[in-house]
Amino acid sequence: MKSSIKKILVASTLFAGVLAGCSGGHNSSGGNSGGGDAKGDTIKIGANLELSGEVASYGQSISEGMELAIEEINASGGVDGKKIKVVKVDNKSDNAEAASAATRLTSQENVLAIIGAATSGNTIAQAQIANDTKTILLSPSGTAPNVTENEDGSINEYVFRTSYIDPFQGTVAANFAAKELGVKTAAIYSDSASDYAKGLAAAFKETFQKAGGKIVAEESYVAGDTDFRSTLTRIKSANPEFVFIPGYYEEVGLIVKQARESGVTVPLMGADGWDSPTLVDLAGKDALNNTFITNHYSAQDPDTKIQEFVTKFKEKYKDKSPDAFNALGYDSVYLLVDAIKRAGSLDREAVKDALAETKDISLVTGVVTIDKKHNPIKSATILEYVDGEQKFKVKVDPE
Repeated sequence: MKSSIKKILVASTLFAGVLAGCSGGHNSSGGNSGGGDAKGDTIKIGANLELSGEVASYGQSISEGMELAIEEINASGGVDGKKIKVVKVDNKSDNAEAASAATRLTSQENVLAIIGAATSGNTIAQAQIANDTKTILLSPSGTAPNVTENEDGSINEYVFRTSYIDPFQGTVAANFAAKELGVKTAAIYSDSASDYAKGLAAAFKETFQKAGGKIVAEESYVAGDTDFRSTLTRIKSANPEFVFIPGYYEEVGLIVKQARESGVTVPLMGADGWDSPTLVDLAGKDALNNTFITNHYSAQDPDTKIQEFVTKFKEKYKDKSPDAFNALGYDSVYLLVDAIKRAGSLDREAVKDALAETKDISLVTGVVTIDKKHNPIKSATILEYVDGEQKFKVKVDPE
C-alpha cells in the first residue's frame, strides 16, 4: 500500500529520541526480550494502524482481523499458556504520527512486536525505530519493495510483511490483460507522487510490453485531485483496449465514475488500493462493471481455510463479509504467533530469526514462505466487480 513519505523533520527527531529513551523501557529479564517474561501471563503486541485519516478503511479492517485472530488464540489457551494483549495506537494515516506511535509502543509499552502500518509510507516511517530497538515490525499490507529493502540492497533486519510486493501485482495485472483478456494496447493512469502507484505502473508496463502489448498513453494525477475529465479525454483519444489505474480508492472511485461518463468503456484494472467499500460509493455500481483488481484473497474463494475464516468473521461482525485487509490483519497475527512458538521464547532476536525462517505456513491469504528479503512468497487473486460486488475470478501462483 501507499508509500510516499512526507519529509517531516519531526520524524527524524523521533528516531533520535527513541535511541536516547528506549533502554529503560525494555524488560531486563532477557536482554532482548519484550512483551512479556517468564513469570508473566501475557504477550504484549502493538498495533500501529490508520484508524482515522484518509485511509482509515484499511487500518480499521486490519484491526478487525487482528481482533478475531487474538480472540481465537486466547480462547484456545494462548501461546505457551500466555494470552496475547494488543496495544492499539492510531497513526491517523500520517507518517510522523506513525513514527510517534512506534516510539510509544517500543519505549513505553515494551511490546514484543508491532503489527502495522497498513500503508508502506507509514511502515517505513517506523523502520529505523524497529531496527534500533530490535522490535519486530510486521506490516500486513505495505506492498512497496522498500518497506523491507533499502536502496543500497541492505535488508531492514526487524521489518517483515504479510502482503506480496507491488511488482508482483503489476506483473499479474499485465499478464491478465495480455493473456486472459487478450488486449494488445493499454493506457496507464497513475498517481505521480505515490511510490506505490509508480512501482505498480513500472511493473505493469515492463510485463505488458514483454508480452507483446503496446502502451499507447501514460497519464498521471496527484492525490487529492477530484476532476480527471480532461486527462480521461486524452486517454480515450489514444483508443486503448485497456486502462491500468494503480491508485487508492479515494481518487480511483472518482476516476472510474468520470471515465465512464467520458465514454471510456474498455476494461479498467487496479490493485489492492482499490479495495474499500467506499470505492463503490464514489464510483457507482454500474461504472465499476468491467473492472478488475489484483488482491490478496477473495471471500468467495472455495478454499476450505478461506471459507472457515469467512464464517467465523461473519459470526463476530454481524454477517459482514471480510475484505482483504481483514484477512491480512488476521494472518499477520497467526504469522507472528507461529514464529513465537518456533522460537520457544520471547527473545526478540529469536522470534525475528524464526519469522525469517518461515516456510509453507498455511494462512487465509495463501501458503507463505518468507524469502531472504523478508517478503512472503504467495499467490495473488484477481477479482471482478459485478454490480458493485467483488467476484472471485482466478488465483495466480508466483512463478
